[in-house]
Amino acid sequence: MTKRGLPHPEHLRLGQVLSGVRTHLVDEQTALAKAYPQTGPRALPAKQLQVAIDALDAARSALDNAVLEEHPAAAETYDYYPCQEHRAEVVVPEKPGSSAGRVRLGR
Repeated sequence: MTKRGLPHPEHLRLGQVLSGVRTHLVDEQTALAKAYPQTGPRALPAKQLQVAIDALDAARSALDNAVLEEHPAAAETYDYYPCQEHRAEVVVPEKPGSSAGRVRLGR
C-alpha cells in the first residue's frame, strides 16, 4: 500500500509549527553564541543548536518538495516558509522551571 502523504491543511499547520520552532531556535542559538566562547567545550551547545537548525531546514525543504508534489494545485512556497505573522509562536513559561502540567521525572 502506498501512503499518500499529508492533506494540504496539515502541511500548512506543520509549516507554521516548524518555522516558529526554527525562529525560536535561531534566537536561542544567537544568545548562546554571544554568551559563550566560539571555540572549546563551552561552544558546544551553540554548535549543537546550529546542527538542529540545519536538520530542521533540511526537513522543511524535503516537506516543501513533498507538498508541491502531493498538492500541485494548492501548494505554495510559503507553506513551509511562511511570513513572520503566520509562524507558530513558541511559548516559554514566565518563571523558569515552571509550566502548567509539568511532571517530575523519576518520582
